[in-house]
Amino acid sequence: MENIKGKLGFGCMRLPMKNGVVDTDIMCEMVDTFLERGFNYFDTAHGYVGGKSETALRDCLTSRYPHDKYILTDKLSTHHFTKQEQIRPLFESQLKACGVEYFDFYLMHAQDAAIYEKYKKCRAYETALEFKKEGRIKHLGISFHDKAAVLEKILSEQPEVEVVQIQLNYVDYDDPSVESRKCYEVCEKYGKKVIVMEPIKGGSLLDLPDEAKKIFDNLGSASYASYAIRFAAGFPNIMTVLSGMSRMSDMLDNTSYMQDFKPLSDGELAAVKMVVKIFKAQDLIPCTACRYCMEECPKEIAIPELFSLMNAKKRFGNWNADYYYENINTQGGRKASDCLKCGKCEKVCPQHLEIRNLLTQVAAEFE
Repeated sequence: MENIKGKLGFGCMRLPMKNGVVDTDIMCEMVDTFLERGFNYFDTAHGYVGGKSETALRDCLTSRYPHDKYILTDKLSTHHFTKQEQIRPLFESQLKACGVEYFDFYLMHAQDAAIYEKYKKCRAYETALEFKKEGRIKHLGISFHDKAAVLEKILSEQPEVEVVQIQLNYVDYDDPSVESRKCYEVCEKYGKKVIVMEPIKGGSLLDLPDEAKKIFDNLGSASYASYAIRFAAGFPNIMTVLSGMSRMSDMLDNTSYMQDFKPLSDGELAAVKMVVKIFKAQDLIPCTACRYCMEECPKEIAIPELFSLMNAKKRFGNWNADYYYENINTQGGRKASDCLKCGKCEKVCPQHLEIRNLLTQVAAEFE
């Protein structure tokens, strides 16, 4: 396996933005700080940040440092191909966009039962192995969004897979809809290293309920992110934990406690369990704002924003959520009631949310 430094990875699905484009000045500072503090793993995909993530890494990382200073992961995403003949040109465009001659890791993106069948039909795994034989990828892996039984099927049928990226955080660890624990155990069973995504659940584990904040505050002055990322990094089979850092303050905080990484203590783990109970009692929509749904929505409904407002109204019960609902609609979004019920969003949702039903509930609440 490549020489990955530290257990913190720079997830590039969320980046510093300015006037709708990546703020490369801040991004360069963040890249420099990340490398200076002893980390080197970067993760991207063709559609991240509206297609701007790969070129931002070219501008801020690969054109400024030799390849032996960083580890770069990219992905083959289902949105960008429908047949095998399209995979190689797509792969070539990704190498060009990133400004590299090879990827250290190349992942079959967002695998679930349905998407996996498409990848088999298109011979995506075989094509990726051709890239590996050509020296254009060093390691083949998958990112995964489904139940443990599906993961076991994939790993049993694709033994050439070397690493698995799964969603793992302290709220989802024993959640029956995500099965983080079971998926991690399947990876252990098959001897696959694990990359963690969504360790702070799309930011949800930063915006804690007041009673949860008090539990962590009683432990000391550490950030709420630190408990979430250290929880994920504390398992023995973890290769790295991705964090989507869009501000320099995020970078400084995350690297500060991950430079000399220590797993959570017994007292910290006990606090985490209490926080999980508080979260479970809220009955919030577990959306991580990955925005895959919006790429498919024919009405361009701002689904993550609407779900965030619904959660805010449940949590705080104030009129501001209603105000912002109207604000979203006047800024180019669409109302929840504009949903066509086509179901395209649900097919790509990593959290397997019943988005159509949830949008009906949002419409009933706000409209």
